[in-house]
Amino acid sequence: MARAPDAASHPQVAASEVTWTAIRAQGAGGQNVNKVSSAIHLRFDIPASSLPDTVKARLLASGDQRITPAGVAIIKAQRHRTQERNLADAMLRLQELVDAAAHVPRARRPTKPTKGSQRRRVDSKVKRGQIKAARGKPVE
Repeated sequence: MARAPDAASHPQVAASEVTWTAIRAQGAGGQNVNKVSSAIHLRFDIPASSLPDTVKARLLASGDQRITPAGVAIIKAQRHRTQERNLADAMLRLQELVDAAAHVPRARRPTKPTKGSQRRRVDSKVKRGQIKAARGKPVE
């Protein structure tokens, strides 16, 4: 049985740190789109949040287009027909954004080429040079 990833290692976004407004959704949908504000604009101020400083720094440096230069993450959710489902969807997408920033990439350890691979490389270069040298006019 596969184990689920440990959710406790990622910081959780508090609902009290999020502000949202209901707006009218775009696109097709008939009269319902024109009269019901079911889409959600979710705003999350990263510098003022209770997230750890390392996660805040990674979020602000991520270059994600949903994060403004002032450090506010804006997520628009309009996939569903109800405000509640769109709000839940927006909160889930915000949490995924924070989880991605909380993941610390492993440091890359550079590897050295093996002696055999170095020898093969030099041998192939010498062989290629000999082929090219033999293309000239024959010496009489």
